[in-house]
Amino acid sequence: MCGIAGLVNLDGEPAAAVHLKRMTDSIAHRGPDGEGVFIDGAVGIGHRRLSIIDLSPAGHQPMLTADGRFVISYNGEVYNFQELRVELEAKGCQFRSRTDSEVVLHAWAVWGVKALDRFNGMFAFAILDRKERELVLARDRYGIKPLYYAELPGTFLFGSEVKALLTHPSMRAEMDEEALLEYMTFQNFFTERTLFKSVKLLPAGCRLTLTLGRKTPEVQRYWDYAFTEPGVAASLDDYAEEFDRLFQQAVSRQLVSDVPVGAYLSGGMDSGSITAIATRQIENLRTFTIGFDLHSASGIELGFDERDAAEHMSYLFKTEHYEMVLKAGDMERVLPRMVWHLEEPRVGQSYPNFFAAQLASKFGKVVLAGSGGDELFGGYPWRYYRAVVNDDFEHYVDKYYGYWQRLIPNTAIRDVFQPVWSKVEKVWTRDIFRDVFSHHAANLTRPEDYINHSLYFEAKTFLHGLLVVEDKLSMAHGLETRVPFLDNDLVDFAMRLPAAAKLGNLGEVVRLNENDPGAKTRAYFEKTHDGKLLLRQTMQRYVPASITEAVKQGFSAPDASWFKGESIDYVRRKLMKKDAFLFSFLDRTSVQRLVSDHLEGKVNRRLLIWSLLSVEQWCRTFLQNEHPGSAYGHSRFS
Repeated sequence: MCGIAGLVNLDGEPAAAVHLKRMTDSIAHRGPDGEGVFIDGAVGIGHRRLSIIDLSPAGHQPMLTADGRFVISYNGEVYNFQELRVELEAKGCQFRSRTDSEVVLHAWAVWGVKALDRFNGMFAFAILDRKERELVLARDRYGIKPLYYAELPGTFLFGSEVKALLTHPSMRAEMDEEALLEYMTFQNFFTERTLFKSVKLLPAGCRLTLTLGRKTPEVQRYWDYAFTEPGVAASLDDYAEEFDRLFQQAVSRQLVSDVPVGAYLSGGMDSGSITAIATRQIENLRTFTIGFDLHSASGIELGFDERDAAEHMSYLFKTEHYEMVLKAGDMERVLPRMVWHLEEPRVGQSYPNFFAAQLASKFGKVVLAGSGGDELFGGYPWRYYRAVVNDDFEHYVDKYYGYWQRLIPNTAIRDVFQPVWSKVEKVWTRDIFRDVFSHHAANLTRPEDYINHSLYFEAKTFLHGLLVVEDKLSMAHGLETRVPFLDNDLVDFAMRLPAAAKLGNLGEVVRLNENDPGAKTRAYFEKTHDGKLLLRQTMQRYVPASITEAVKQGFSAPDASWFKGESIDYVRRKLMKKDAFLFSFLDRTSVQRLVSDHLEGKVNRRLLIWSLLSVEQWCRTFLQNEHPGSAYGHSRFS
């Protein structure tokens, strides 16, 4: 697990080592164990190393093949690298290290782009073919590891984080107003845009090819999700047996490491099941839980603290357990540093993730997380059921798009964006939403088809956003997060499962939709105890029934209460003053009216307030250069 960065001078001018060094220094937190640069004429490739597999100097990067033709800078873990190594050795490849990095390098030399189909893991890498004068950037199927790039006049830049690009003298941090509109609609980015003008995030499951001498790179997709209904469905018991086998295999694969491995233990079914399997192979596994002080919480937020359930599972699995309790005010003190590392706000209130990674990093370099279980196996039924019966695909898009306007609905967008409306008025967020489906909008005739489209959409967008957050906030602490649910074999299995194996109440919801599409149906959607049917049945083998039968609980602080309670002065100080920097882009009167509704207890707008606080801090951090820097002391862009 590492950080990568690089540049190409498109006019052929030799790459400057000083520029490359600044790029890698800016992401030192991702790789405190080593650094390296490689320059070949106009191309410069840099690397920061976090040693996980083969801790010796043999794993130093950038790494070259013996003949010097191929050069790699690699970030990630390919968990099936040992099997691939055996294949490559049979083809005559000779290895100088025990790293998966070298396996990826030789796989590319032997199989070319087809090697991407063979990698089971998480990765982002740059490979230079010095003979063909071709640079390829690639990102894993699901987007677990990020990779950014910028096409500038005369220069092409790339890196694991945006801050690496910002060190280059050709770059300037500017707000992309169209991206801001996208974010303030969805609390996420569905396109390759970022808040930084000129900076793009390479889409998951894609590769970018830049042929030296040409100024325009080509982006191609090599993999995509495909949730489908099987021709003949098996019994739930048969599915459970196969899932159990694949799940145990996935967790075992991701325990490979030359440093200690820990696990998050939230109190939920996904992390609990991963911990249960991991403790069969790791004695006294270290586990980590974040709790919340709920003295001022109310309503549903009274159930946000999961420490009791986590402690019970720690007792059952005999783990070495550690906890941290967050209080109102912790978000305020950590926000500047967190925004510096996150670089672009994404889904949800992410500061608890920052503290979770900080806690886990005190005890090791690797931690297992339960990300992906909900998105692959139907963990959000109240969302899918809102658009399960439709007249046609466009009707489905309208209904689901209406739900995913998480921050500011279409009816209020023009007022809120009045200061920059002339720059964004041609942006249609419904088109952005619809474009997520691309060619997946055909042959929708059954409710199950719409469920599978919703699963596709959320894996592509919501899960991807969670993964970007997880990477940035764990690597801020030099911590590698592994996600066993995103094992290739397990994902392939999940995509072939019938919707009825994930959602036990699908038939009843369809009946209600057809007979009562109004308030009673919506209430049923929100109260129904459903989702992850197969997981609940299978995981009873590992975790208590009190966990498998529990209602889905997200990982969130009681911010709705805190924002109008202990943190109300902070919210007012940041968002209710006239000179807040975000009002360069958003209308102050409209925004403050929305914020006041929450502070006065009229409407719960915790997601909006969190997003506004994040954008305000982003503006001050990157546009006004008020950033605190990383834990390793790199606080300047250049």
